Amino acid sequence: MGVIRKKTVTRGTEGGLKYICDVRIRCAHNSCNDYDLCVPCFAKGETSRDHDPKTHPYSVVEQNSIPIYTHDWGADEEQALLEGAEVYGLGSWGDIADHIGNYRTKEEVRDHYVKTYIESSKFPLPENADPHDMSLVEEVPREQFQARKKMRIEERKEAAKTAPPATPKQKPTASVPACHEVQGYMPGRLEFETEFCNEAEEAVQHMQFDPGDGTNPSTGKLEPEMELKMVVMDIYNSRLTSRADRKKIIFEHELLQYRRNNNLDKKRTKEERELHNKAKPFARMMNHNDFETFTANLEFEHNLRQAISQLQDWRHVRIGDLKTGEKYEQDKQTRAQRPPPTGAFDRIGGMRVSKPTPPVEIPLATTALTAPELPDRLKSNSQSNNVTSGVALAPPIIPVNANSTPTKGPLTNGTLNISSSPTPQLKPRYTIPPISGSLPTRLTNENAADLHLLTKEEADLCNALRIMPKPYLAIKEGLMKEATKSGGGLKRKLAKEICKIDSSKSARIFDFFVHAGWIHKV
Repeated sequence: MGVIRKKTVTRGTEGGLKYICDVRIRCAHNSCNDYDLCVPCFAKGETSRDHDPKTHPYSVVEQNSIPIYTHDWGADEEQALLEGAEVYGLGSWGDIADHIGNYRTKEEVRDHYVKTYIESSKFPLPENADPHDMSLVEEVPREQFQARKKMRIEERKEAAKTAPPATPKQKPTASVPACHEVQGYMPGRLEFETEFCNEAEEAVQHMQFDPGDGTNPSTGKLEPEMELKMVVMDIYNSRLTSRADRKKIIFEHELLQYRRNNNLDKKRTKEERELHNKAKPFARMMNHNDFETFTANLEFEHNLRQAISQLQDWRHVRIGDLKTGEKYEQDKQTRAQRPPPTGAFDRIGGMRVSKPTPPVEIPLATTALTAPELPDRLKSNSQSNNVTSGVALAPPIIPVNANSTPTKGPLTNGTLNISSSPTPQLKPRYTIPPISGSLPTRLTNENAADLHLLTKEEADLCNALRIMPKPYLAIKEGLMKEATKSGGGLKRKLAKEICKIDSSKSARIFDFFVHAGWIHKV
């Protein structure tokens, strides 16, 4: 009897255990372990080793290459699959595929085992585990199955000949930075050398559970020792759950890509890095895309706040346009980088080594929000999603008349310059009638803290009526709310009741609002 056991270097080939004869005689005596004979040798009474054909019992073994569980797997392959799983262990699909042979790949073996055995409703048995179930044999006869099997093997053999040479199996490398970006991470096992609660297994490594232990036969309750074991197991399972949750966060947010994350972190300013680090705890309750959007919005809010603070500083030093503000910031940085002056009689001044002052770190996105060319970038709706240094600018809301034709021009005071036919005439400037017996005052940033919230016309109105900016803003809010309720219209008498000030002053405020077009007279 000839037996061929092929163990090939390249997986997915015709390796495995092969018998030359389709029918063989196996010795059933205890002294003959796995001793097979072909039919001609058995007929001649051949003997070797401890085999005695005269006295030893025997059994006829047939190579059952017929489908029993699925249409494309024979009984011999099913048996080889179970033998390989017993020898090499479940999960070693490459070694099991080599044991089966017939050009079976490890992916094919794994999928077949999962679908046939694990996903079966009769787990751990397959669906067609009944020995009297011959439905597959009747559906696919032996000759047809053998023809399909031969055709499959020939096709894969030809494909293997034309395939490029496989890379020889190399010795696995250690988890060092040369192997992976994060030291201590083992990519093949998706594990770390030092896990979370790395000593969790020490509490359960010597724990044993024998059948029948733990229950007191007289009372039927768990014994204290078994209760203690169950508590320890609950603690161990909770630690494993925490370990799995932390791994999930690492893989979900791509924290193993250390170089890419480090390069992105270097591009941020100090304030942005601190903001990003403070937001990291929220990553445990978000997926990667939501967390990226969340941090991008936080950075955009931070840049907006810095831009607003910068504009307020410019207003405080009486800078009225973005071009002058940019020149002011450049001069400010130049002055900050100058070395401290030394006196004429300072003897050690020439020996003192002055360290250069580091430049002020201003985010590029903040600079983009206060750049002089900002109106030109926002003049078109198609350019409302411009991205500067990775931070998107908020799209402006530009009211455009439907009957007008927009022209190519910059924005003025936040509105788009448009030309329409006919060209609208400019509205005359509102002249505030003086109040008899009252002299106008002069409001400045020193005596009126909220003056920067008013336009020039509103500031002139407050000067003429001797009203501070804060009470005027409260009156304006009340009038606008009441006008909104009535569709934009308001009566003069109702406006006087809302203002709760002198009737002459409230009348002038009402006329100013009507002239400005904020409300209309009813």
